Amino acid sequence: MKVSYFADTDTLYIELKSTGVAETRDLDENTLLDVDAEGSIVSITMEHASKRTDVQNITLSGIAA
Repeated sequence: MKVSYFADTDTLYIELKSTGVAETRDLDENTLLDVDAEGSIVSITMEHASKRTDVQNITLSGIAA
């Protein structure tokens, strides 16, 4: 899993798994959901992220060793 924030475009990208994307779905005008051939979520892209989330305070927890 990868979380990336691109300040120049104010875009938050969350990759849940690195498999091929079969389809991209618009959840709303600023949120894209990528799914694989089985319909499982691959990634989420959020535009205007700093206005919609708290990107300055990302916390990771429960990471297995």
